[in-house]
Amino acid sequence: MRKRRRVTPAGPGRLGAAGAALVLGGAGALLGLTAGPAQAAEVSFATHCVPPAGIDPVDGTTKVEVTAPATAKVGDTVDVVWKFVQAASKNPDIIDLPADSVQPSGTLKAAGAQAASIAMQGERKNPAIPKGAEMVLSDMKGSLKLTSPGEVTLTPDAYTVNAMSTDTKCTPTGTVQKAATIEVSPGDGSSSSTTPDPTDSASQPSSPSASASAPSASASDGTGSDQSDFTGKEVDIPYTCQSPIGEKKATSPIQINAKKNGGSYGLTVQFKKSVMDSPADIPKGSVKPSMEVVLGGADKGSVHVEGPTNSKDIKSGDPIEIPDLTGTYKPGADGKSTLSPGVLTINALGTTTTCKPDKTEVSLTLDTSAQASGASGGGSSTSGGGTSSSSSGGGLAATGSDDHGALKALGLVAGTAVLLGGAVFTFMPKRRVR
Repeated sequence: MRKRRRVTPAGPGRLGAAGAALVLGGAGALLGLTAGPAQAAEVSFATHCVPPAGIDPVDGTTKVEVTAPATAKVGDTVDVVWKFVQAASKNPDIIDLPADSVQPSGTLKAAGAQAASIAMQGERKNPAIPKGAEMVLSDMKGSLKLTSPGEVTLTPDAYTVNAMSTDTKCTPTGTVQKAATIEVSPGDGSSSSTTPDPTDSASQPSSPSASASAPSASASDGTGSDQSDFTGKEVDIPYTCQSPIGEKKATSPIQINAKKNGGSYGLTVQFKKSVMDSPADIPKGSVKPSMEVVLGGADKGSVHVEGPTNSKDIKSGDPIEIPDLTGTYKPGADGKSTLSPGVLTINALGTTTTCKPDKTEVSLTLDTSAQASGASGGGSSTSGGGTSSSSSGGGLAATGSDDHGALKALGLVAGTAVLLGGAVFTFMPKRRVR
């Protein structure tokens, strides 16, 4: 007969592989070894999403997973990842979204031993998404520098889905459960990363435009006696545009800045919007934007500003860079004068689109002194050999076009990309009638 071997249980002097692994793992914990990233459980929360103008708001459920280190020490900068299991809203039944046209961004809230808002950003990377299909969003990433020992919890907050230059803003409508926890030890006071924390909202603005639109009080109202540069605030202006394809609605964030030169001011009008690529080849010299800046307060009339045409051909798929609109404001009154975005005109590819604001808002206030032949009470004005007029009265202006702004521009009309020039206006028609 075949002799049977006796199996000896593992004892104090003999450990099985599993037992050894457990002991080593326990020893690692006792020694304070940093654990690897811990995948958090799925978190679901009710969400209210506001798409671009013309599309009804959506109430849905967002499902996410947040990955972060289980343990760390004070001074560490930790990386965190927000993974979308499900977005709250689908692609509206309007247009098919092409591949790599959707980019998410959002905020992750840190609480407990440390409070912070972590800016999260995903790549513009997605498969083609048909009309009415589930949104497929890339993972968002961010980082947080740990400053206090104890338990730090991470909770998803609001997020934005940018699709072909339009924003859908989604906000939690109820209590959101924490998605991850980091146990932070005191550490030795040194940092494991020399990279400044770009995501702690308590230490710096969350976006470039935030710092540009939050100047000191004297910078925004133009009352500083020795001041020469004045930064306006960013305002959202809704427009009704008469274009070759009919009437369309559009909204664009706009900012008006000024630089004092003697008794006059050089104006720069910037359109704040995200980048979009050109859907077709656009020849050089084919896009020309201009605007009438509306004066108010002590002064009356308007100031003509314009940008240069595109200086080179734009190939299909390349970004379209639109220059700042510039001009000169010569005050016609003493006192506090306001400047607001007015009528926008875009000449593009031989066509003209005229956009009138449904309502406007003051972007900049200046403490002005009347100049000879100033703007107050004027009619139409001549600038650079061309005549412009405004329903609110004319303004004396001289235009320039040396600086380029950050705006990249295109619009969508029922799935057809239409070049608009001076602003990115994405026209989304109302829900189609079945």
